[in-house]
Amino acid sequence: MGNHFLLRMIVFHGIMFSCLVAIAANPDPRNIRNSHTIPDQGYCDQPYIVITNDGNWLCTLTTGKGREGDPGQHVVATISADQGKTWSDLIDIEPEDGPEASWVVPLVVPSGRVYAFYDYNGDRIGGRRADMLGWYVYKFSDDHGRTWSQDRYRLPVRRTACDRDNGLDGDMQIFWGIDKPMIHDGVAYFAFTKLGKYMLDLGEGWLFRSDNIVAETDPAAIRWEMLPEGEHGIRHEPFGSIQEEHNLVALSDGTLYCMYRTTTGHPCHAYSVDGGRTWSTPEFATYAPGGRRFKHNRACPAIWRTTDGKFLFWFNHHGGTSFEERNPVWISGGIEKDGNIHWSQPEILLYDPDENIRISYPDLIEANGRFWISETQKTIARVHEIDPALLQGLWTQGQKRERIENGLLLSRDGERIQNEKLKIPALPNLAEGGGFTIELLLRFDMISTDQSLLDTRDENGKGIRIRTADKNNIEFIMNDGAREFAWDCDANLLVPETWHHIAVVVNGGPKIVSYVIDGIVGDGGEERQKGWQRFSSEFADINGGKDAQVVFSFHGQMNQLYIYNRCLRVSEIISNYNSLFREK
Repeated sequence: MGNHFLLRMIVFHGIMFSCLVAIAANPDPRNIRNSHTIPDQGYCDQPYIVITNDGNWLCTLTTGKGREGDPGQHVVATISADQGKTWSDLIDIEPEDGPEASWVVPLVVPSGRVYAFYDYNGDRIGGRRADMLGWYVYKFSDDHGRTWSQDRYRLPVRRTACDRDNGLDGDMQIFWGIDKPMIHDGVAYFAFTKLGKYMLDLGEGWLFRSDNIVAETDPAAIRWEMLPEGEHGIRHEPFGSIQEEHNLVALSDGTLYCMYRTTTGHPCHAYSVDGGRTWSTPEFATYAPGGRRFKHNRACPAIWRTTDGKFLFWFNHHGGTSFEERNPVWISGGIEKDGNIHWSQPEILLYDPDENIRISYPDLIEANGRFWISETQKTIARVHEIDPALLQGLWTQGQKRERIENGLLLSRDGERIQNEKLKIPALPNLAEGGGFTIELLLRFDMISTDQSLLDTRDENGKGIRIRTADKNNIEFIMNDGAREFAWDCDANLLVPETWHHIAVVVNGGPKIVSYVIDGIVGDGGEERQKGWQRFSSEFADINGGKDAQVVFSFHGQMNQLYIYNRCLRVSEIISNYNSLFREK
């Protein structure tokens, strides 16, 4: 008896050790802690990266030993020769004992020269936070960022209506920029935000345009236009005071597209077909013209164009109105159609296990078909390599229609499933970062509350259950024997006598439950801030009884049930959906 017990314990601990080794060897790349750190002095912001002509990465960032906006805040650079794994010591663009310098963004021109544009407290304003007051300036480097020009050059920020009424008698302008400069058809552009009131109100968007920076070697001879023309920047009065952090991409025909944040729960966008001189009236940004609005809070809504003309949008996928809740980060892929960007359904891109950590101010780095994203939580900046398959999935969501087989635990397909018991394989342990996906294809004859679709609970309530809720929707419930979690999908998505494809994704990395209903990721609709919800990190084993009861008391028909031992990507779920409903 003792020997058998000892043998079982050895085997058990061996299996557990193997599992831990496997987890350690395959850390979740979406977890921002599984990445490489960029150096700083304590506070850090906007870690933007360019690839210099010597093949290295040059990161510029704002840093300081205090908090955001404290004296001593300045702009620096650091260099990596191994794609962000290690970095050089910090190189001052501006010293910490000089006037505050903040919000630096870099640009490499074809000659190899690097420009850095930033706010500079050249008037040495004191007695108040000055990181958005003063001059807009630039320096340059001709040795790939190792040293920087002694002279700095001022950008011609013209005084407009918002400056004259900003409460500072028009003598000081209030502005900052988060937009990484771009070159399109030989012309450089970057956007920035002015404020009409200190501090932070009445925001509006502007941009600088230079038609000769690409070739001009004399930095004082660079021509700059501040656009749009006239007295007022990019804003729409009905969207309120907070309209800020404008950033740009160019479409193939030269049309400029601008995205920016508000406190309405939605980002806004606008188009310019004349190089930024005039702009369309800003509107709430949508996935497609006339389509569903994006949801996003008061956080940086970053957009990028890739080298092959596709687009990416970083956002928080919830309708909050504050600076909080910047974790997790979601990403959508865009493709150009008929002069507009059409965006995909989003995927979770990055998260931190601590939901209070705020992830923002990212940059995209692209080289030889590989992609990286940098980000900051204001005290730690990091760089992460992104699986190109995730991005390709975003850009091809409307095209694929194959059934995904990888990770499939259970498959019932092509026949009526009703009031039967099924052997449900063990689901992954959520505490170890595992996750799973449940897909259903069903049609309701009638929708009433508490119709059970799937139930694996044992006599003590441990297990999972999917049931109808009270708003023409469904609810997922899980219980690990010590705690219970429930989250329902968006209201009024289910219609009687209509076939619906329903996917429940239980994600043990960021501890999130989300839904994809008929190929659309839930966002909370009009009733809620968001369509996804976090569960406790203490959830572990949620396997219940040996047999699952399917469609008990269900008024309708279920023709498919799929269970996967991993979190399918949204693009994979949509491929499954398309395999059923899209004409071949």
